[in-house]
Amino acid sequence: MKKVIFDCDNTMGLHGKDVDDGLALLYLLGRNDIELIGVTTTFGNSTIEDVHSNTVKMFQELNINHIPLHKGAESIHNRQSDAAQFLVDMVNKTPKEITVLATGSLTNLFGAYLLDSSFFKKVKKIVLMGGITKPLIIEGKIMDELNFSSDPEAAYAVLSSGAKVTVLTGHICLQAFFGEKEFDRLMNDDTISIYRYIKSKSYEWYKYFIDLYGTKGFYNWDAVAAVYVSNPELFDENHENIVSSIDDLKTGLLKIDDYSTNVYKINIPRVIKDVNRFNEIIFEAWKNIKIEY
Repeated sequence: MKKVIFDCDNTMGLHGKDVDDGLALLYLLGRNDIELIGVTTTFGNSTIEDVHSNTVKMFQELNINHIPLHKGAESIHNRQSDAAQFLVDMVNKTPKEITVLATGSLTNLFGAYLLDSSFFKKVKKIVLMGGITKPLIIEGKIMDELNFSSDPEAAYAVLSSGAKVTVLTGHICLQAFFGEKEFDRLMNDDTISIYRYIKSKSYEWYKYFIDLYGTKGFYNWDAVAAVYVSNPELFDENHENIVSSIDDLKTGLLKIDDYSTNVYKINIPRVIKDVNRFNEIIFEAWKNIKIEY
């Protein structure tokens, strides 16, 4: 059983906001091999007030009352928060056993380090969704990086921490396309209550993304990182020497340099080996969630 803390900027269901954190949370809840020992909220897709209140609502709708939920810092100007303290407390309670999955700004993780300078040494591993190694282009349009650039100082602290870090960049997430085939699977099966719930929370974003980028679906960004936590064998291992400074991370740029001696090494998978299996694993996990809806 893998112990996981999910640090996220969940805006699933909010008007004009991405749904991927919520889909990743549902995935984690549906995995029998993951013990979700806590959820912490951070800013990114929206303000911490929007994110946290939306996640509280989601917990209520799903009748989740056994998993701690802690609010993160509201900005880079004060990184101390209940979320940061919770992260510290949990890794001190079970050092080298907890995977932190972070899919928004990394402010809470940096806040935990500021509270306890040995925080990164006590984490088993850190899995992140964020960063780019080159411009991220969708249908000819450049998409700005969000997660690392929301708090570049925090991103630098986490990436260069010496912890075992894996980053699922925007580039590999382009392989995780949630298109007509996947959405039709949700739309056409009213026998599964969680599918009805996901439809109600994601249909607006599905249509919005199609209209914005001219695609036939959206990208399931954060689910890529969540699936990596449970099924790393679906991804290649690709350890890179990174030299990004805080300034570089203001745009989320991960600069690779094989010749510099002043580097930090992180794993940046490039390939989802079996995209059909990837999507099937997600649907299987969702299907495990039983709710009245």
